[in-house]
Amino acid sequence: MRAGRSVLRGGASLALGSAVSRLTGFARSATVVAALGTGLFADGYNVANTVPNILYILLVGGALNSVLVPQLVRAARRDADGGAGYTDRLLTAVGCVLLVLTVAGVLAAPAIVSAYADYAGAQRELTIALARMCLPQILFYGVFALVGEVLNARGRFGPMAWTPILNNIVVIAVFGSFLLVAHDVRDAAGITPAQTRLLGLGTTLGIVVQAAALVPYLRAAGVRWRPRFDWRGHGLGTPLRMAGWAVAMVGVSQLGYWLVTRLAVEVSDKAVESGLGHGVGYTAYANAQLLWIVPHGVVTVSIVTMLMPRISRAAADGHPAQVRELISRGLRLNALVIVPVSFLFLALGPQVTALVFQHGVTTEADTRAMGLMLTAFAPGLIAYSAQYLIQRGLYAVQDARTPFWANVAMTAAGALFSLVAYWTLPAEWAVTGMAAGYGLAQLIGLVWLALVLRRRLRGLDTIRVARTHLGLAIVSAGAAGGSWLFARWCTHALGSGPSGAAVALAGAAVLFAGLVVPVAYPRARRLRLPEGPPIPAPDPGTTPRVIDPDAPTGRHRRV
Repeated sequence: MRAGRSVLRGGASLALGSAVSRLTGFARSATVVAALGTGLFADGYNVANTVPNILYILLVGGALNSVLVPQLVRAARRDADGGAGYTDRLLTAVGCVLLVLTVAGVLAAPAIVSAYADYAGAQRELTIALARMCLPQILFYGVFALVGEVLNARGRFGPMAWTPILNNIVVIAVFGSFLLVAHDVRDAAGITPAQTRLLGLGTTLGIVVQAAALVPYLRAAGVRWRPRFDWRGHGLGTPLRMAGWAVAMVGVSQLGYWLVTRLAVEVSDKAVESGLGHGVGYTAYANAQLLWIVPHGVVTVSIVTMLMPRISRAAADGHPAQVRELISRGLRLNALVIVPVSFLFLALGPQVTALVFQHGVTTEADTRAMGLMLTAFAPGLIAYSAQYLIQRGLYAVQDARTPFWANVAMTAAGALFSLVAYWTLPAEWAVTGMAAGYGLAQLIGLVWLALVLRRRLRGLDTIRVARTHLGLAIVSAGAAGGSWLFARWCTHALGSGPSGAAVALAGAAVLFAGLVVPVAYPRARRLRLPEGPPIPAPDPGTTPRVIDPDAPTGRHRRV
């Protein structure tokens, strides 16, 4: 019972921390957009600040999140010291990679900026200066992820969810200060070196505070890290091989992201040349995607973080049925929020962006363009969140190759859809088409990953999972239609500004609650995350049967 209460407390802390972090993230994004707008000036900052985020999240963060927890759980159950030496060596090895990557990134800042945007003159110089100040974030993002995943493997989920709030507060203060001292700056030629340092170093300071705040929790969890460079012969080969597949996978993703960034920046240039009075390029795309990913970050990541240690233990002990049940439960629990929210975004994208971003120098036309992109992103949210959870199941059974090849297919499809949108649609709609193509590509990856994991686990509870998603989709579609009609009335009566958007969203929330909650709540009570002793232990004197990703299945196994 005590263990169950501990899990519930950890889950509640994780979900609440993620929600508060996302709410403060809204305030952060609104402050940044209010200070910089959505034009070329904002594009320069976003390109510079996004590069370290993407390099970390794709090249390092993906490997850490997918590989670290399963391997730490296995080491804790396998090694006599509870995995302490293994943890020291793994942290040291990954830390060295982070340091090298950070130094290389700072030195290569001009080349990196040129790869993402064909800027010239003051715009290029500003973007390079900001990139040099932002690229050290790679190291501190890495420290945050390393410490956080060690804590997650030990069942301490709350700190990693709460400490990003500090980062958001720092950035809000930085851009609030910029609004005061540089409220009349509208382009790269008008900004001073001191104001540039305020933006670049202030943004990086937020990540430093976020990482430093997590370190004391490591000692509280009983981890006394010591640098260990004796990496050979201590079982690091498996996680490094899996990390290699993960790095290769996210390297492919980086190519797709690079293409979208280049195309969106070029669309922004064309929009300016054609006299379009609002932003329809990269900054609008990035802000719409930022809102789109919020439910995933609050709900899906929280569920996966809670389930991953249990899934890893089940896989390590050779219990595929338990892995299957945990993944099925996670998918169905995730759908209770993700499906309704995706339909809400589909119906009320412009109202969401107006409420969050229509402040400062950002105009109604700017937020409407972002809102239509959010609407285009919306259908892909369900597939994106589901494939994220299924992918972690594959990593738990030590299959890193399937996510790689599925990601190749997703990236190729997304790139094709983006090019078609760029070639065939006018500048006002081209990036919106890219957003729709991104969501469609996620569906391709979901189908691939689900088929492979179903074969690995001898089933995937497909009928129950599909029934849950379909039932929620039908109810949410009705609520979305009513919300769209109500939003039209609000626009006619109150205008399309933040006040009208707030009323429309409040009405939509009531409508969704009235229709969706009676369907979702009974299922949520049945699908609570498991509380008690997690996984049946293997029989004494036997060797745990690890689920082999290369083992034959179906008729091949019978032969």
